[in-house]
This record gives sequence, C-alpha cells and structure tokens, in this order.
Amino acid sequence: MTDLQNHSQRTSAARAGFSERSARRFDADPTPPSQRKIVHGRTVSDPLDGYWQNDLLPLLENDSALQAVTLLRHLQGLHPVAFPDDRIRRTLERRVRQWRALKGPERDIIFRQVPEPGYMAQSDFTHAEELEVTIADLPFPHLLYHFVMVYSRWEHVGVVLGGESFTALAENLQQALWSMGGVPQNHRTDSLSAAFRNLTADQRKDMTRRYDAFVGHYGMDASRNNRGEAHENGAVESQNRHLKTAIKQALILRGSRDFACIEDYRRFVDMLVARRNRQRAAAVQAERAHLKPLPQRRTIDFTEIVVPVSRTGGFLVKSIFYSAPSQLIGQRLRVHLYDDRIEAFLGSSLVVSHPRARGRVDGHRVHVINYHHVIHALRRKPQALWSSIYRDSLFPRTEYAEA
Repeated sequence: MTDLQNHSQRTSAARAGFSERSARRFDADPTPPSQRKIVHGRTVSDPLDGYWQNDLLPLLENDSALQAVTLLRHLQGLHPVAFPDDRIRRTLERRVRQWRALKGPERDIIFRQVPEPGYMAQSDFTHAEELEVTIADLPFPHLLYHFVMVYSRWEHVGVVLGGESFTALAENLQQALWSMGGVPQNHRTDSLSAAFRNLTADQRKDMTRRYDAFVGHYGMDASRNNRGEAHENGAVESQNRHLKTAIKQALILRGSRDFACIEDYRRFVDMLVARRNRQRAAAVQAERAHLKPLPQRRTIDFTEIVVPVSRTGGFLVKSIFYSAPSQLIGQRLRVHLYDDRIEAFLGSSLVVSHPRARGRVDGHRVHVINYHHVIHALRRKPQALWSSIYRDSLFPRTEYAEA
C-alpha cells in the first residue's frame, strides 16, 4: 500500500506481484478473499428474461428438434427492436443445450457389443470418387464392395463398375467367402435401398428371393440394419473410412493415381488388402476355427436372361446392344450378367463374351461390337460402315467360343 504514495497503481501492482486489475479489485474491497462471502448467480441481467418462458420454451416443448439459430430468427421476427443482431446467439445456444440436457426427450443409447468369432460378417458398398483414380487418363467412377468379419476384421474388397445390385453383391460376397475359407453364421447388410431403386414390386420380391436362396446355399442367416441406423453395421462402416484412407496413402506412395487398365487397379487394391489382412493373422486363425465349412460348390452369382439374336447381328441386354457371330442369328441365348462382363450361352456352350456396358451416350443407345463378328459382312459391303450406327462402337476382339 505504501507504494501507491510514490508510484502509479500499475507500477505498484507490478512491484507487489499481481495484475493491475487485481489491484483495482483490492482497492474497491480490501477484505481478504478468504473472508469474503461467495455470491453465486448472474453478474449481468438475463437478455432472455421473459422471452424464454413466453416465446421460446413452448416451441421447444412442442418440437425439441428446433435449433437455437431458428429460435433466434423467430425472436428477431417478433421483437426486432430488442434483438436487432446475433449478439445473444451463444447465450441462446447454451440455454437450449441446457434445456435438452435437463428436460429434453430421451435419446437412443448404443450398446457396445462383444464380437464372437465366426458369428457375423458385414457387407457394404462405398463410393470411391474421392480416390480420384483414373484408367488410361480417363475418370473412373466406381464403387468398392467391402466385406468384413466382425471379430477378426478380416476384409475382402471388390471393385464394382456398376451400382449396388444383387449381381455385384452375390459375386463379391461369394468370392469373399471362398477366400476366407469358411462361412459365418450371420451376414449383415444395410437396407441396400440403391439396389432396389427403380425396381417394380415383383422385381424387388424376386431379388429378395434370390438373396435368400444365396445365403441359404451357404447356410448363413441374413440380417439387415434398420434404415438410417448405420452404427448397426458399424464394423464395416468404420472400416470403409480406414480402407479409403489406406488406398489414398498407397496411391501417394505409388506416385500416380492413373492405371493402364482396370485389372491393374484391381491387383493394386488386392495387394493392399492382403497386406492389411496379414496384420490380423492371429485373430483370423482363431476365427477360422469357428466358421462353418464351405458347400461343395459355388452357387449362382449372376443374373440370367434369355435373348434372341436379331438380324442386325446381335442382341439387347438392358437396352445395350451386343454383337454376336452371324451364325447365331435367329438363336435364343442364355445371357449371364456379371458386374463387369456378360457371357452368352447356346445350350451349355459359351459363344459370346463382352465387357459389360451401361447407360447411354448423348441420349443414344450404346453398342458393344466385336469387329470379328461383322468383318466378313463389311468385306462384301464396305460402304455400309460409313453410315452404320456401329461405326464408332467397334471393339477389339473379346474372348468367345465359336459357334
């Protein structure tokens, strides 16, 4: 106190070892802190006094989903003079948060589960645009099918060219089971809404029957998580993020996101997944002891349709025209649709195979033409190609068996 006689308050506080603000408080009330009566409560007036009870609380009690900023805009509409700006937004957010904690509705609780070895596997499709992968310098839109054993975290990944479909699910799930070397008791997916989109009621029932037959062949129970409850499929959902992060990092180390062909990209993904699975070897070995044995043979993992070969030298599959050897004109072929290819059979003989195409180009039908199927006719009619709709659709030879 004697320093104040010779120095300013700031200097005196510094010499005493505390701040100027503390010095002012001490000058205003010299009572030692240990002897002061602690007063709890607001130090400033409540800016929501009257408005909270009358204007806001009834709205929250009617629908607790209202956000604080929505309530603020409501207040500004009712009382523009009292609330000309957003200065009370943080106060209102705290008030709403406190009300929800004390008076709000009950919330769902996630019960953590202890996984059992060999009991459950989960499947999911995840979009891969963020990987920015290109094939021969062209954008490559695709999905990743992700299969995960819940106990050991063993995983299988497939590159899917089309969307979510029974064919993509069955083909990749079957490959995962045979790679794992056994069958879990339960297989869980999400609702697969994308796979059922744009299907008629009969088609949806048919797809459900085919899926039930598929899991029945392997002796698995099928389950689906509730719509919008992704945490019920949490083992694979969380692994989706880790998988795509690992692929991104591997692409950075590779120095390029471009691949010469799809097969190169698939090998890249397979090698990455194999490395990840090696890190789980002990858990995988323990889980394999609890898996059911595989059946004696695989089951159907494709969609089969019967189509006629027309006079134009091909057949239509989902509005896509595929060429066929001219000897097959007038014949009816059984076509197996896979995610990345189609295979056509005459009886039990494979007669045509093409990479699978999808969609339309500038509103026009897509044509997949193997020039070996039409070259003999072009020799006799060389001018036919000039105005033919096949002109820009000739592809190199694909594997097929001659009829």
